[in-house]
Amino acid sequence: MRTGVKNLLLIFIVLVLAVFPLLMNKNAEFGGADEQAEKMIGELQPDYQPWFESVWEPPSGEIESLLFALQAALGAGFIGYFIGFYRGCRGNHVKRNQPGELLGERDTGV
Repeated sequence: MRTGVKNLLLIFIVLVLAVFPLLMNKNAEFGGADEQAEKMIGELQPDYQPWFESVWEPPSGEIESLLFALQAALGAGFIGYFIGFYRGCRGNHVKRNQPGELLGERDTGV
């Protein structure tokens, strides 16, 4: 299977995995895990006092979402960079090991 077809197939699968749950649960509330955990703690231990306060609270929910999205984008960029870097290194290694490639370097021992 060609690489372009594989990529299109993978993109299609990712889109199906992202959209299918939204279509199955049209009336669902999509909240964060922190909010659900706080609600559950309030039900289980109404007298619970947090033992740690955050050093800094974002001024609004939008800023908090922006910082979360920025963190996710930086993480994805970091992972993508290293995957591309190692693929590039491996590609150069394969080219050097092919017969007839860079023959001048092999003959001179460079």
